[in-house]
Amino acid sequence: MDGKQEGQRQVTYRSGVAARLAGLPVETLRVWERRYALSDTQRSPHGQRLYTAEQVRRLSLLKQLVDLGHPIGVLTDLPVERLEEMIAPDASRAADVSGPMRTLVVGDSLVRRIAASGRDGRAVQVQRHCARLDGVAAVADGQALDMLLIEASELNDDSVPQIAAARDLTRATAVVVLYRFCGSATIRALRELGCLVARVPAEIGELVLLCRSALAGQGLPAPEQAGDQILPRRFDDEMLATITAAGNRLSCECPRHLSDILMMVGSFERYSAQCASRNQEDARLHHELGLAAGRARMVLEAAMERLVLAEGLPLPGKAA
Repeated sequence: MDGKQEGQRQVTYRSGVAARLAGLPVETLRVWERRYALSDTQRSPHGQRLYTAEQVRRLSLLKQLVDLGHPIGVLTDLPVERLEEMIAPDASRAADVSGPMRTLVVGDSLVRRIAASGRDGRAVQVQRHCARLDGVAAVADGQALDMLLIEASELNDDSVPQIAAARDLTRATAVVVLYRFCGSATIRALRELGCLVARVPAEIGELVLLCRSALAGQGLPAPEQAGDQILPRRFDDEMLATITAAGNRLSCECPRHLSDILMMVGSFERYSAQCASRNQEDARLHHELGLAAGRARMVLEAAMERLVLAEGLPLPGKAA
């Protein structure tokens, strides 16, 4: 922690200390600052970022909301007051549910974390556990539980009926599903089933808050709107090459230029889906980039169809 800065009456913290106080890995803080310019921080004489207590508070709020499933890109422009309002309902509703929660846990890693957490994890009473969803039937004994707690690195559409079946078998009052990577459609489907769905939290204390929120009937907003559905490509590279060749006889070069743009956008969309991610925030960013490229491609494909029809060029059958 740095002392008081000249001409100022506030204590400031270096990046590593600020990240620790906010509950963030320092690498995540650096990524957030680089991509979203979160804070108008001061600089030390050596160029290091210095965070005020209010800025650390803001970082802590952001971290809590991201762990609850809110996209960081949506949160960065919100004032602290709004961030506090978003967290307050979660905390107040969770506080209404007290006492230990009888829980069936799916995921060996999560069971070990709870067991090793000491006092923080006592609220989660692990009655039974299994490694995977297909093992729930073998450990469920028909007695109703407070909580079905599921941790999975990756979730897809096939997970939805499995989780629904596990909920019915356990007769759980609430279901919390934790993931590291999951498509937005799967998240929406699980929330429609009444599950609380969130990224795997870093701390057991945050996990307890999620479980209490679920028991209190607190849901989480979907990270994306239903309109974000990305349709498959209507013009592949071969189709675009055909349009370009047919358009070369025109004085207007728009078909060729638009074909080039569509090829580039489509290529970037595929690249974003395949690009390696260093951490969860990287994966989230690449997913958002892929969505943005997909939306742009769909708009450009509609424009291409209008252009082809206007110029009398051949419209490939698959794109019609």
